Amino acid sequence: MNLKIALVGNPNCGKTTMFNALTGSSQYVGNWPGVTVEKKSGKLKGHSDVEIIDLPGIYSLSPYTLEEVVSRNYLLNEKPDVMINIVDSSNIERNLYLTTQLLETGIPMILALNMTDIVKKRGDIINIKALSKRLGCEVMETSAVKSEGCAELAEKAIALGKSRQKPKPLLIFSNDITETLSKIESIIKAKSTTEHPDFYAIKLFERDEKAIEQLKLSDTVMAEITALTASCEEAMDDDSESIITHERYQTISRIVSDTIKKKASTGMTTSDKIDRVVTNRFLALPIFAGIMFLMYFVSVTTVGAWVTDWTNDVLFGEIIPPAVEGLLISWGTAEWLNSLILDGIIGGVGAVLGFVPQMFVLFLFLAILEDCGYMARVAFIMDRVFRKFGLSGKSFIPLLIGTGCSVPGIMASRTIENERDRKMTIMTTSFIPCSAKLPVIALIAGALFPGSVWVAPSAYFIGVAAIIVSGIILKKTRGFSGDPAPFIMELPAYHVPGAKGVLIHMWERGKSFIKKAGTVIFVASITIWFLSSFNFGLEMVDTNDSILASLGMIIAPVFIPLGFGTWEATVATITGLIAKETVVSTFGVLFGFAEVAEDGAELWPQLQMAFTQMAAFSFLVFNLLCAPCFAAIGAIHREMGSAKWTLIAVGYQTAFAYTIALIIYQLGVFFTGGGFGIGTVAALMMIAVLLYLLFRKPVSQTKAGQKQLTPVKEI
Repeated sequence: MNLKIALVGNPNCGKTTMFNALTGSSQYVGNWPGVTVEKKSGKLKGHSDVEIIDLPGIYSLSPYTLEEVVSRNYLLNEKPDVMINIVDSSNIERNLYLTTQLLETGIPMILALNMTDIVKKRGDIINIKALSKRLGCEVMETSAVKSEGCAELAEKAIALGKSRQKPKPLLIFSNDITETLSKIESIIKAKSTTEHPDFYAIKLFERDEKAIEQLKLSDTVMAEITALTASCEEAMDDDSESIITHERYQTISRIVSDTIKKKASTGMTTSDKIDRVVTNRFLALPIFAGIMFLMYFVSVTTVGAWVTDWTNDVLFGEIIPPAVEGLLISWGTAEWLNSLILDGIIGGVGAVLGFVPQMFVLFLFLAILEDCGYMARVAFIMDRVFRKFGLSGKSFIPLLIGTGCSVPGIMASRTIENERDRKMTIMTTSFIPCSAKLPVIALIAGALFPGSVWVAPSAYFIGVAAIIVSGIILKKTRGFSGDPAPFIMELPAYHVPGAKGVLIHMWERGKSFIKKAGTVIFVASITIWFLSSFNFGLEMVDTNDSILASLGMIIAPVFIPLGFGTWEATVATITGLIAKETVVSTFGVLFGFAEVAEDGAELWPQLQMAFTQMAAFSFLVFNLLCAPCFAAIGAIHREMGSAKWTLIAVGYQTAFAYTIALIIYQLGVFFTGGGFGIGTVAALMMIAVLLYLLFRKPVSQTKAGQKQLTPVKEI
């Protein structure tokens, strides 16, 4: 029979690392909530009949956020055979709050004390046997990062799952509360068929809306339960949810004091000392800006650029194209086939793959910053900034994830319980440059701004500025007004990044890009080659007379005010909707990258003839901020649950991008001696509109945000 083992725990407890250790998978591990926004599953190594399910990190089984809904629904409805509650033993008091709730589900459970190396380093001692006895379930020490104790934990879980031995009831509540809960439980048993009456008794006592919806009890029964709850609240002079929370923490405090011997504190920890600097009210933002500037500078301008130059000039310039062309000539292949392979495939895909080294350097830096714990501090730092502009610090978590790809970034918005904030985050996440946009940034920076140190880093800060400006504008509209959601997140202790984890993270992000180059961009390059090589009569013609040129010339006038109203730039922008990397591959095909490189030249001179510096920067900004790729648009539609809101999001992004690009180009031309004209007037009018939207009074909040998003379905 197949055995299901669910991994449950707080964010940052090492749950996904444990999943990777048990299954041999390489799921992304992060230092903030929301990295796992859906349940993931894999087979236990060496056991094809044992499935491991990695549930989203949660703090409780009271479903305030979507990831808590996913985890609770799975545990109560899917009925795993056993669950492993992974606990950060360095922060055991906080983690045991979830443990007390998991024990109430009646599902066989093992407690995995993870990160015990940190506890031992502090000098604390945990009495495993005493803790196991107090909790009524088996407790084991593990270190997921070092894969210590993981195999033994899995074997114990298999044995427990087969035996179906439930944990012993944990006595948490005082007599008065226990008596009330017993009465509610009796009512549930009589009126419902649920397998978890004791769990639901507590939830109904807490007035949990999700529990009320799921049990579907009659109004008469609910009135009886409400009366019992109200009577207990009156006797204890507190609301029911606070009563339960207080009782849980009192029990946890007693368990911890009886089972853990803590070494006397000697002052601030190393993490505390570092945080005094990097989260300082005045130094935090300059430090963050400096780190991001350095990261993009090294990735795009120095180390990454050196390897990319070799890839473009030598590998896809002097080695591959001549070798392939010589082989094709020796085979006597047709001219159109030569053009397809050299100009279409090598020119298109090769132009994108040339930027892979820069991307890997960037991913390496991101992995180090995330693994050491700094990026969690960035979310905390940005909460101060975002809150002033109507956004929650939780909105920055999807943005951080979106630096790899906008799709998981958009999905990570599920961690935001406030519906208005979640919609606004979905609409703005793709403003942050993802990995697919890095080749576009590197292409423009290398071709039009050689040696510049500011162009590549500016792309990141333009994205952040777009989010802040959008936050101010949108928050003053009826659909988004209201106070931002509160942001609470545990900050993990700083630690030296693990080489294995960092390399896995870097490779996983890079691999997905290479895979896209081998599939989506491959097909797109062939399509672009065909459209740019044939006319409507299917005759092979010069590029300027092709189908693509004809279509591009129809749309090109729209972009004239932005400075890049040529059909080539227009086509590249539109094909970017397939995948943003396709912008580069399109230029590679249209400018004959393979043929040019074969003669020792590069793609850069072709771009220098097609763009002025101001037009190039305008082109870059528009492609950074406009509608994302089709995959991201699909993610927006799924998270919004509405075609109308998807169109609003894509329309806003494109209109905002057009406005900013127009202002940059027209004022840039004016200040560099281009004269005052109708374009300058249009730019000044756009600035006036933006200022009005930024500084106008917010609309009334009485009807704001009443319509809820469609619930997200589990996968």
